[in-house]
Amino acid sequence: MPGPHDLFVRYTFGSPERAAAELRAALPAHVVAEVDWASLRQESGSVVDPELRETESDLLFTARLRTGRSLPLYVLLEHQSSVDSWMALRMLRYVVRQLERWRQEHPESPLLPLILPLVMYHGPEGAWTAPRRVEDLFELPDEEEERQRWRALVPRFEYLLDDLTAEREEALRARPGPPLVQLAWLLLRHGRTDELARKLLEWVALFAQVLATPEGLEHLRTVLRYLLWIGDEPVREAVQQVLHSVLDEQRAEELMRSYGEELMERGRQQGLARGREEGREEGLKQGLERGRLHGQAEAVLRLLAARGLHVDSEARQRILSCSDMATLDRWFDRALDAASLSEVLDDAAQ
Repeated sequence: MPGPHDLFVRYTFGSPERAAAELRAALPAHVVAEVDWASLRQESGSVVDPELRETESDLLFTARLRTGRSLPLYVLLEHQSSVDSWMALRMLRYVVRQLERWRQEHPESPLLPLILPLVMYHGPEGAWTAPRRVEDLFELPDEEEERQRWRALVPRFEYLLDDLTAEREEALRARPGPPLVQLAWLLLRHGRTDELARKLLEWVALFAQVLATPEGLEHLRTVLRYLLWIGDEPVREAVQQVLHSVLDEQRAEELMRSYGEELMERGRQQGLARGREEGREEGLKQGLERGRLHGQAEAVLRLLAARGLHVDSEARQRILSCSDMATLDRWFDRALDAASLSEVLDDAAQ
């Protein structure tokens, strides 16, 4: 199941216009100069292999080159939020399967199209350290001359890399592109650092630029979901401040409320999944009920954090240990509008 980073990347760069900004920044200059960017289109990256297993790359694009004939170019954009030492082999497999599919669809063609593999990376481990060439994955003799002779016999393949962790913030902000893409680069670059909450407050102007675009409110909702899903309590508090800086109070609260409703549904689904797992050991009915209770308790805690209401350890334990669904539902409803934690948990609250 795709995680929040994958979903955010696919949403942001799934549009050819926004993908073009990433490709222009990461591809070699001579490629950028020769691509007809108006022809860029997203293609299906799904391929069924001979074992009838479906594999899917993150994003696949096609474009024409500025030549006298229609020469197709494919760019395979793969997103990584952690270092994979076998990435070169993975990318080679993706490229080969796309080429095999192309041959099936164009049996009359004597030549293959160009496919450029590109990995976009951001991760907490720091800079990308995995080999970029597949020939570096082979075990070869230690002696240099012998090594080079054997190296000439193994497959040669190299993928391109856009390592966002190696880019300074100033360089990312200088990249041309739509506001959502510029914000996405920064969020992916700083998304799992301790400075994210502070950075969000520095990017208020960029959030406002995103909102000012034709699909600005939808983009803002997506960014909100991503941040509240990956962020801790300081990040959620910063998100709330940013929203109140770029939106009027009513619309800011509506966005937070809609997120709270999503949390409730997600918590219930997670609770059901957990319940089914527990049900294998202690009985399905009891496991489902415990799972539902846990999911709703987590939804209450997430909503309180999203609205900037501090929950101490005693209150947290009270919520997580609650065994009455009606009480949890009541606390969730109160959390949508409450100005303090006591208004949520006080039994005398209206």
